[in-house]
Amino acid sequence: MSKILVDAFGGDNAPVEIIAGAIDAVKEKDGFEIVLVGKEKVISAELEKYEFAKDRVSVLNANDVITCEEEPTVAIRRKPESSICVAFKELKENPEASAFVSAGSTGAVLVGATLKLGRIKGVNRPALAPTLPTMIDGKNVILLDSGANADCKAINLVQFALMGSAYAEGLGVKNPKVALLSNGTEDEKGNMLNHEVFPVLKSLKGINFVGNCEARDILTGEFDVIVADGFSGNVALKSMEGAVNTVLKSLKAGVYGSISGKIGGLFLKKTFTKLKDKLDYNNKGGALFLGVNKPVIKAHGSSKRFAIKNTVLQAVEYSNFNISDRITQKLSEEEIRIGE
Repeated sequence: MSKILVDAFGGDNAPVEIIAGAIDAVKEKDGFEIVLVGKEKVISAELEKYEFAKDRVSVLNANDVITCEEEPTVAIRRKPESSICVAFKELKENPEASAFVSAGSTGAVLVGATLKLGRIKGVNRPALAPTLPTMIDGKNVILLDSGANADCKAINLVQFALMGSAYAEGLGVKNPKVALLSNGTEDEKGNMLNHEVFPVLKSLKGINFVGNCEARDILTGEFDVIVADGFSGNVALKSMEGAVNTVLKSLKAGVYGSISGKIGGLFLKKTFTKLKDKLDYNNKGGALFLGVNKPVIKAHGSSKRFAIKNTVLQAVEYSNFNISDRITQKLSEEEIRIGE
């Protein structure tokens, strides 16, 4: 039975909400075990509040915690007994440990995954790859990189495209459409990096590259994978999050700002609820860190039990279709030539 490691002390709401979410996941789905990593006495005391299958939940002691204020590389090296470092050591050395979930410091999780767990052979740089909802019900889009690598070379974006395509295929998407994030849809649009990457992506036989796309098209459902450098991807992601929050707040203020609005709001309540649920990150879980040897999923720092539950279930799904092997195969099938 696979074991999902959960950083019990990572995130704004640790350890209470993290533990609660992990237990909810165990209750909802069979076929896996949870290993809560962190201060054993605190975790054990919190577990006393719940009823669950005792043989499916265990604790791995870690006496230290890496905070978001610490410099990630320094913290990973100086705090080997932190919950993040202890979890990565277990993930690397224990063949039964299949994935790691954390809502803690993004930088520490990404640095730890790269240094402690290691990259998949052939991968130059791993990428953060969240799955985002689209306007088409039931369809998601993968955006990578969304923040792990601010500065990228052409080879990085090409590998992101291959990894993203392998990821989408693992999620059941047939012949996923891969697009390159740019400032226009025409082939000649983009900066120097895009101009270098575009013809290489077009030449790859193992992916369905459909050309450039603009940021406004990310959530349309037209694409399955969107490739970007980490700076552009992160800006696009946070811009969308901000825009969604602004629209929802504006709608709420408009509806409840007058008596007539409140009356109309009664008829639109189901529509607003459906829209909010569709766009809420809590329903999607976390972002997969693609390119390291086992699944590492970064949950939002403010995640509560519902989001943690979904992230744990997400980790179970990823471990079942073995994303690392899929990426290795996808990379081995291509002969990448850049600058020729």
